[in-house]
Amino acid sequence: MANVLIIDDDEMLCEILSRRIMDLGHTAETALTLKNGVWMASSKRYDVVFLDVFLPDGNGLNQMPFIQATPSKPEIIIITGAGDPNAAELAVNSGAWDYIQKPFSKNQVTLQLVRALEYREQKSDPQASKVLKRDGLIGSSHQMNACLALLAQTVHSNANVLITGETGTGKELFARAIHDNSLRANRNFVVVDCTVLPEKLAESVLFGHEKGSFTGADKTHVGLIKQADGGTLFLDEVGELPLSIQKTFLRVLQERRFRPVGGKQETVSDFRLVAATNRNIENIVRSSEFRQDLLFRLRSFTIELPPLRDRIRDIGEIAMFHVAKICKRHGIETKSFSPDFFEMLTAYTWPGNIRELVNTLEMVVSVDPLNPILFAKHLPNYIRTNLLRSSVSKEACISENEEKAFQRPKRFPKLKNWREKSIAEIEKQYLNDLMALTKGNIKDACQTSGLGRARLYELMKKYNISRLTEVSFGDAV
Repeated sequence: MANVLIIDDDEMLCEILSRRIMDLGHTAETALTLKNGVWMASSKRYDVVFLDVFLPDGNGLNQMPFIQATPSKPEIIIITGAGDPNAAELAVNSGAWDYIQKPFSKNQVTLQLVRALEYREQKSDPQASKVLKRDGLIGSSHQMNACLALLAQTVHSNANVLITGETGTGKELFARAIHDNSLRANRNFVVVDCTVLPEKLAESVLFGHEKGSFTGADKTHVGLIKQADGGTLFLDEVGELPLSIQKTFLRVLQERRFRPVGGKQETVSDFRLVAATNRNIENIVRSSEFRQDLLFRLRSFTIELPPLRDRIRDIGEIAMFHVAKICKRHGIETKSFSPDFFEMLTAYTWPGNIRELVNTLEMVVSVDPLNPILFAKHLPNYIRTNLLRSSVSKEACISENEEKAFQRPKRFPKLKNWREKSIAEIEKQYLNDLMALTKGNIKDACQTSGLGRARLYELMKKYNISRLTEVSFGDAV
């Protein structure tokens, strides 16, 4: 028997859907607002959540990550009366099981519910699960967990994988993790950097050549594709692969056989392909710089890595891991961190992503290796000035708005109303900080705050505080 939650403001639909779910032998509960739905999802374990998009108090798609991050990690089926192709794409890319447009039939809902529950049961099977080797893949945010879940799906497959993401997001680390967790882990992991692949020599580099096949070929050379036989071939920045060789490489992907330059016979290579790009490869296809049929071959699996600015919760964990690693390499004691150091790390946008963060930490440790504590002062001036400029501009804007507001006559509030509003703001901030400090552990939260469990739940519901509130590391993750 499964537990199902329906979040929809249509009471009649909730009743019909609930009855159908209970007829199948499951339990069904409903929430008519997004606020109550998120609260219920974070307070009780559910296997499947039917989620409407346009609710009176918000957009259901925006709250998907929070529902997915709850302890039960339910499958989410989107139901909406306003079909939108962009919203459907967003829902699927965010991990939704399906996107169903209203009105829908009972059979349609039943089929998706049954399939989602079958998938969930298989996913939770201990025999089907595997502890991932994730060297260097640091983070526990829902974005990172979603990428790791996709990585886990590639483990028992030889299908091609395409990894996308901005420069510095860790695409090669993910490619290596795919290799290390596969049955090919004890064979070669061969990297091809397509950005430096010379067009005239690309075939020789990839396919190899026979001695004397061209001027300068004074000995037989085994190409990178053959070196990856039995292992993994990683095409880094595949969007830069010369157009002249894409057709030939497409055949290699299809047949796993090729002819070295100057060779008389074909040779075979049983490799698994993992490719990565920081470009929008579909735009490259539209500009005729990349073959569409090759793209179809590349992306049997696709993993899209988020930029670091969307993984603020992971920044502290990444920083601690790499600082400890850097200190060990330099033979010095590991360092502790001041709050302002993490505040500045999480406030910066990191256009170079994890690579920029790690390089910055290398510099920070090298500048003052004997200081046991890292302060914001140790960070590069360009980071500090960037944030100061932003802060000063914001404060100037606020001051200007306050001055304008002061000049405008307005009704002065009653003391009682002013007091209630102020207390509410303070209580809400306190609860957010409490959940961050205790990482959503209700028992610890009660001990820390001195509140009883019932009173704590009452206040959390009043202010719509989730046990999994997203906060920066500087606010205590």
